[in-house]
Amino acid sequence: MDIRSLTKSSTFNSFTTGSTHKIGAWFAALSIRSKKASKSITLGVVPENGHIGSDGESEEVSDDVTASPVKMRPKNRRLSEQDITKRLSLPADLHLPEAFLAKQNLSSGPLSRSSRRQSLSEIGFGRTETYTKLNKLGQGTYATVFKGKSRLTDNLVALKEIRLEHEEGAPCTAIREVSLLRELRHANIVTLHDIVHTEKSLTLVFEYLEKDLKQYMDLCVPNLKNVKLFLFQLLRGLDYCHKRQILHRDLKPQNLLISDKGELKLADFGLARAKSVPTKTYSNEVVTLWYRPPDVLLGSTDYSTEIDMWGVGCIFFEMVTGRPLFPGSTVREELQLIFKGLGSPPPDVWPNITIPYTFPHYSPDPLISRALCLDPDAMDLFKKFLCYEAKERISAADAMLHPYFKSLGPEVHKLPDVASIFSIPSIKLGKDLRRKVYSKNRVIYYGDRRQSMLL
Repeated sequence: MDIRSLTKSSTFNSFTTGSTHKIGAWFAALSIRSKKASKSITLGVVPENGHIGSDGESEEVSDDVTASPVKMRPKNRRLSEQDITKRLSLPADLHLPEAFLAKQNLSSGPLSRSSRRQSLSEIGFGRTETYTKLNKLGQGTYATVFKGKSRLTDNLVALKEIRLEHEEGAPCTAIREVSLLRELRHANIVTLHDIVHTEKSLTLVFEYLEKDLKQYMDLCVPNLKNVKLFLFQLLRGLDYCHKRQILHRDLKPQNLLISDKGELKLADFGLARAKSVPTKTYSNEVVTLWYRPPDVLLGSTDYSTEIDMWGVGCIFFEMVTGRPLFPGSTVREELQLIFKGLGSPPPDVWPNITIPYTFPHYSPDPLISRALCLDPDAMDLFKKFLCYEAKERISAADAMLHPYFKSLGPEVHKLPDVASIFSIPSIKLGKDLRRKVYSKNRVIYYGDRRQSMLL
């Protein structure tokens, strides 16, 4: 609008020629009309006797303004032990030294990989003096296992001490076990807590579990409910590995650890292999003889996750009967026990494999069906583990969905990887029948576990 036309306006003239109070009255009326036009819109709050700061904003805040729910941490607030534990992703039951806590409160800035590694070293990780040996649990070709105690948590641990040769260094089994277990986080896989490397040894620090499945079966006869719980946990741990293309390749009762709560965990990944690693063939010198599938016994090196499923079937049978299924002492004897129990394999089942031994024709032994005093669902699942053709064996994922496990409920399939099946209130370990040992001749009730049901 042109300023000259504005000066000729009667309204403008009435403001300028009259009292100065007319201008104030006009703005007041304009404010009332604006409020009526948009009652639902609030542009801001101005205090009645507000003071304007140098930045042009009011220095006072109206009571109608809602404070932000987010509370900012004071810059000078002292970090608690819980704060530092979360920042470094440490176990909640870890005892942090006072000197370390004081240093963490003085430091600032983002946490880098190198600073976290240094922090773990200062706490005590990776140091021999952090762990106290209590007693010897067992000894193998390359390693000795001790029961120990952590000074960081006061918890019991298992110390797997691997001897290092001056010229050869760490065994490949130890390197393979460390590289795989560092990436595996599952309720049914043993947890690797720490690694202690010295000039003479490499010590792997694991969570401590009271016994393995073999020791468990030596002490008692698992009832069928507990067999189902153990088998499901075994399949659950294997499924986690197989989905990550990891083959365990050494399943046997000695490598399945059992806690007092009944939690079963896969252990000893020394022969495990990541199938995603490029390779033409795998070794057939894997899996303890009693739990090795026949195609691998005959020299096959072209296998996948099915190699583990045969062992699951053998362990299933052993948990129910208290005796190993195929306890052969040589490859020939092992094959003979398998053919005698399951019947002779079809002639075309392994087209690229030649059987170097001569065996008579065997029909399937009905003793296996009679020995497994199970319902039809259990028998059906058992037979699907022990198929001659590797590709016909049921997978761990499919086995968990078998009707045999229907009684466990749908919740077991919804658990996070790190959650135990015993976190479900309805799942509890039952009472087993303890084995009786007669002091006179040391005869074990329910038979000697080393004797096969087929002999």
